Amino acid sequence: MLTIVFALIVGISCIILLSARFKMHPFFSLFIACFVTGWIGGIDAAALLTNMKEGFGRIMSSLGFIIALGTVLGLVLEANGATTAMASAIIKWAGSKRTVLAMSLTGFMVGLPIFCDSGYVVLSGLNQSMIRKTRIPTAVMSTAMATGLYAVHCFIPPHPGVTAATGTVNADFGRVIVYGLLIAVPAMLAGYYWAMWQGKKFGAIAASDPFAEPTTDNEKLPGTFLSFLPVLIPIVLIALRAMMTTIVPVKNTVIESLLLVGDPAIALAIGVVLALCIPKKWERNEWNKLAHHGLEKAGGILMIIGAGGAFGAVISALKIQDHLAGMEGLDAWGLFFPFLVATILKTAQGSSTVAILTAASIVVPFLPALHLDDTNGRVIAVLAMGAGSMAISHVNDAYFWVITNFSGQELKPVLRVYSMATICMAVVAIIAVYLLSLIIL
Repeated sequence: MLTIVFALIVGISCIILLSARFKMHPFFSLFIACFVTGWIGGIDAAALLTNMKEGFGRIMSSLGFIIALGTVLGLVLEANGATTAMASAIIKWAGSKRTVLAMSLTGFMVGLPIFCDSGYVVLSGLNQSMIRKTRIPTAVMSTAMATGLYAVHCFIPPHPGVTAATGTVNADFGRVIVYGLLIAVPAMLAGYYWAMWQGKKFGAIAASDPFAEPTTDNEKLPGTFLSFLPVLIPIVLIALRAMMTTIVPVKNTVIESLLLVGDPAIALAIGVVLALCIPKKWERNEWNKLAHHGLEKAGGILMIIGAGGAFGAVISALKIQDHLAGMEGLDAWGLFFPFLVATILKTAQGSSTVAILTAASIVVPFLPALHLDDTNGRVIAVLAMGAGSMAISHVNDAYFWVITNFSGQELKPVLRVYSMATICMAVVAIIAVYLLSLIIL
């Protein structure tokens, strides 16, 4: 028993040390950790390789299409101006007196189809323009937008970390999306209110002004309705599929067809088609280059996710759950155990994706002991890990440096406002997850 626990601790420490201290790519950190954990745990070489391959393949089969299509969808929406159109519509709706809240909502909506770092880069010109026009402190506006993007990134598929965790613990994608939206809203508001409170202590305008006015002419932007469709339709289809599987037990051709289009891969493919239907004068081979870039980006993400699946398979092969499931007091941790694991991993190595992915691999064997082994319990476990993967975003997080560089701020205000905001978001989110668990468990 002690040997197995020691193997698990060494494996996790190996991931953190290699990723955070030696800046090794997460794929190789996870890959090496598989061998270290398996060797210490006493798994023979042949069985270890078999488990790693099976874990890698299982994750790829369930998540490959979702990650690839989600990445391409985000790039297409960036290219045709839909993300800017969505942002402009939200700001117009909110009004000048609620500009900061509008930027937070903009980040939230734009973050649905694209990664938080990409979303921040896409919206940075708009953000700088709003700062100049309103003279609201940069720390306020930038943090509000950044936390809006971040809330979605940590809770809602097809973002890679939460998507991987959903697949790893075998949770229902539709329920994760629906409940994830419910949790992401208070998390976003926590970031918004923290930005409003703490950000005003810093200067009104950034010391440097790296961006000019947004280059996109509003008259050339696609319509608001068309811009939102590729984002909302996949979410609606996936959510409807989740509800139909529980509410409508009778099966017929129509229902089966609806269930098919509600599959995350099919729903995202529909989103890509809708995004391509948005009017834009595509240059020759531009779409092919865009798709190629998206698939390359998705490939790198999938390698990390696949390695996480391999690590999870090695942990399962140790059968640590057989030793610990019956331990007294473990069940008292409940959803706070996956939250704590994800928080430690996030703070130590920086990446929310790697944190929730690795946490999912660790937590899976403990789900029965934590009383989270039913359908809703697995969803709660994913959301708890999503909350943990928020804190703390600091200097070892790539997104932290995206915010610092693209907002033109110095290090101190970003640490004081944005990094502290991620702690508030994590605390509010886990409280919201706990309250949700009281209702659905």
